[in-house]
Amino acid sequence: MAELAALWIVRHGESTANVAATAAERSGAELIDLTHRDADVPLSATGEEQARATARWLAGLPERRRPDVAVMSPYLRAVRTAELALAGTGVPASRDERLRDRELGILDGLTGHGVAHRFPDEAARRQRLGKFYYRPPGGESWTDVALRLRALLGDLRRDHEGRRVLLFGHDALVFLLRYLVEGLTEAELMGLTREHVIANCSVTGWSADADGRLVLDTFNDVRHLRQQGARPTEEDEVHAEPV
Repeated sequence: MAELAALWIVRHGESTANVAATAAERSGAELIDLTHRDADVPLSATGEEQARATARWLAGLPERRRPDVAVMSPYLRAVRTAELALAGTGVPASRDERLRDRELGILDGLTGHGVAHRFPDEAARRQRLGKFYYRPPGGESWTDVALRLRALLGDLRRDHEGRRVLLFGHDALVFLLRYLVEGLTEAELMGLTREHVIANCSVTGWSADADGRLVLDTFNDVRHLRQQGARPTEEDEVHAEPV
């Protein structure tokens, strides 16, 4: 099977919705104070600085390690992260709707408390089915997102064989790329989601081994932010979806 030389995914920088969601969760509110639709949520000032720090990190990579091409989610927070991170690099970039965030349907804009209070039957159904297969009404399950990512990976492998590809996306996509690239089981994937929160502007990456297979070499890494003088978002400030 055709394979890439390297693959990375960067989660978008801190967004204004991340900040609002953290405040809502901490206060026990049911609703997150959102003023944009999900596709139009911008970066916060911290998120913009995180993206600029990522640009400085990319600029410092040796030529043999720099990406050949970038693909981004069409959501504004990911697009802006990519624009800032790729500024001056000359790396060609395109948008792909298969990298958009997971759609939460009727649960969009709710905190975990809000889901439990307003949709107790859905909370119970999610508990019964498990996070991997549960699909909120009007939304997507993790398996739905995996299907679109699987198609994207096939296209990347075909169109960019032997090249280094950098993706810009969202937290669930980071976990699901590990699931797809490394052939994880549902249990292994869910174990990762319990143990880790994907940080804003974190880097996860794989490199081809001697047999041409992609092998994980960095996961949820924010050392580049500290090295470039940007503040990483603390774990309790990184909003994870309520379902």
